[in-house]
Formats: sequence, structure tokens, C-alpha cells
Amino acid sequence: MAIRDLDELRLAVIGIGYVGLPLLVEFAKKREIVGYDVSKSRVRSLQQGRDENGEVKSIPQNIKKNIHFTDSEDDLSDANTYIITVPTPVDDFRKPDLSFVIAATKTVAKFINTGDLIIYESTVYPGVTEQVCAPIIEKISGKKYLIADEDDRGFYLGYSPERLSPGDTSKGVADIVKVTSGSTPKIANLIDSLYASISNVGTYKSPSISVAEAAKVIENTQRDVNIAFMNELSIIFNEIGIDTQEVIKAAQTKWNFLPFSPGLVGGHCIGVDPYYLAHLGIQKGHRPDILLAARNVNESMGKRIVDRVTQLMIQKGIGFPGANILILGLTFKENCKDTRNSKVFEIIREFTKLRCNINVFDPFVGSSSQEKVCPAKIIDELGDEKYDAIVLTVAHTYFKDMGIDALKTIAKKPSVIYDVKSIFPRHSVDGRL
Repeated sequence: MAIRDLDELRLAVIGIGYVGLPLLVEFAKKREIVGYDVSKSRVRSLQQGRDENGEVKSIPQNIKKNIHFTDSEDDLSDANTYIITVPTPVDDFRKPDLSFVIAATKTVAKFINTGDLIIYESTVYPGVTEQVCAPIIEKISGKKYLIADEDDRGFYLGYSPERLSPGDTSKGVADIVKVTSGSTPKIANLIDSLYASISNVGTYKSPSISVAEAAKVIENTQRDVNIAFMNELSIIFNEIGIDTQEVIKAAQTKWNFLPFSPGLVGGHCIGVDPYYLAHLGIQKGHRPDILLAARNVNESMGKRIVDRVTQLMIQKGIGFPGANILILGLTFKENCKDTRNSKVFEIIREFTKLRCNINVFDPFVGSSSQEKVCPAKIIDELGDEKYDAIVLTVAHTYFKDMGIDALKTIAKKPSVIYDVKSIFPRHSVDGRL
């Protein structure tokens, strides 16, 4: 029997990480909901009221009573609407890694009944939901994927791309316009109503699932291309001795200038999504040259930053085999704990090749949480040790509040202070992008 209205929906969120948990909490304000994750430790932490990611500070008791956190697949059997919010990274060859989406799809498919609904939020390239996931569900469930309202003998699909930005407390799930879509007109309306029920700013109903998939993947690709352009400009301007940030300030006086800034491009969205779009283009016989060129520029910035720092060290007579280097920031962006695809790791690797002694300090990252993956020593506080070079890589508010004078107290004389994110005035540091 097809689901006919919102009251009939019994929700389960599959994957309760950076995307799934905030979404689940919003829905729990309105209804009971299951939160499923394969990570037993993640589930236990949430059951105890702790979000190790720091995205949800606390869950009020009146909302918590509506949530059932679980790592047991059997607890999904009573749901009829499944929202999949698992990661979609790239592999070592920068090809789309759909393994998490496929695994979640297989899990859900075991419990699909006639009329059930599966909504994907994970970032994918156009066609994945209907051409990759639908056949898997059909094979496992024995039900048919429905694309017409008059046929209710199978299951329905929807796609509503996640748009959260980890660490950005100014915009939660309810404060971001939600793009929605469904496999039939009625289901599209139902999904749109579902998300509208938790939104303060409204929804946008896409005409098809593939359009919604494409909209998501180009949002971050557009940013990637623009940042790559600014990175390339910073390389040119550095060669002629002018400050990129001052150029941007001057250019901003024109009303239609877009003020992107150079920097490291990592994380699970901007540094990943373009590869999904490139994969699709190549599949269809078109090599997306602009997109791939932008990726190459942004992927090269870690090494370029290290090259620039070492040039400044040489100019000051500082030898870098054996030099003490302090990296300030390890996460992929400011004010969050997320280190996924952080390009700071590339900076650390480049300094390691030069046989430098590297300490890393990030107020959001404890030493024990990253010691297995970070090729440098992570320290939990800044002590009395002095450094030949300090590289500020992430614009945490913590570092801004420290101020440049505090940093200079742990810098040797001579030393190099390089400000990747242009937190401090140009005259107070030795270099910046």
C-alpha cells in the first residue's frame, strides 16, 4: 500500500554522522524516528548523549524521547521511509567510491515492503539513485521501482541533497533551503512536504531526481573552480611581490566582483564532488578540462605552500633539515573537528620529506584521535618550545583570539610565520596566500 500522507511516514535515518544526526534531530522535533549506524561506538556515544563530531551540542529530553539510536538492522523493520545519509568519498585514484551508499542500500533493501520510500541525501553524480541503487533494491527486495503514481506494487525513491557545512552554527538543517525530488509526482510532493515540515526557509521541488543530483554536485564544483582561479592568481602575484588579499580588496569595489579567496580545498564536499562530475563527463565521452584543471591547481597548493615557506626560511638563513615547524590547524576548515580529506596532511608530508621536526596543534583535534593517521606529532597545548617556522593553516577563531603577538612569543629569532588563511595583517607575518 502506497504511503499517502505525512502521518503515515515512519522514518529511519541510515548513517548518523555529520549529515545524518542534525537531520534526525530536526525530524525528532516532530515525530518518532530511528537513527541507524554501523559504528557501534558512534551509536553508544549518541545513546549516552555525546556527539563526538561536535555538530549537535545537546539534545533536549523532549526530543531525545523520540529518537531510537541503534546499530541493529532489525530495528529498521518497522520503518517505511528510509533516509540514507552516508559518506561518498573518492578512492585512491580519485574515482567515486559508492561503497557506503551501496552497503546502506543493501541494508535497507532487506526490509522494503510494497509502497516504501527511500530518500538519498548522499552526494552522487546524476543517475546513481535510479541507475545504481534502484536495481540493487529490486534484486534484494523482489519489489519493483515505481515511476508512475498509478502503480503501487513496489517502492519509491527520492533525492534531497544535504547542504550542511560542518562547523557553521549560523545555518542548521532548518535554515537551509532544501532541494527535493521524487520518482513520481505524488511522491515528489510527499517528500517536499516532509522536508517543508522541518524547514524555516522553504524547499525547492526539483522536476526530477537526476536534476536534484546534478544541482548538488555543481554547487561545490563551482566553488572549487572559483577558488582554483584565486589560487592561481596568488601564485602569479607572489612572483611579482604583491599581496593577493590587497588585490581582492581593490577588486571588490566593483559591484559584481565575486570575492573568493585562495586557500586549501579539502573536506568531504568541495574537494570531492568535482571528481564525481568529472567521472560522469568522462563516462559520457567528454573530458571536463576546466574542472580537472581547477582540481589540479587546488591539489597542488599544499606543496606550493611548503615551497614558499622554505624559500622564506632560506632567505632568513634558516636551515630546514632538522628545523622545528609548528602547524596550526589540522581540520579541513575552521571551527569544526572534521579532518576528512584535510589538505593540511599534505603540508605535513611535504615538510616530513625535508626532514623537519613537526608539531601540530589544533584545539578541535586531540592527539589520541589522529595519532594513527597523522605523520607528525600532535600536541594538546602550546608549551614553551620555540619554532623556526609557524604555518597557520586553519582559520579557527581560537587562533584569531590568540593574536599574532602570542604566536611571536613561540617563534625563534629569526623565524618565519606564514599565514595561509590571511588571519593577521600582512605586515605582521612573513607571508600569506
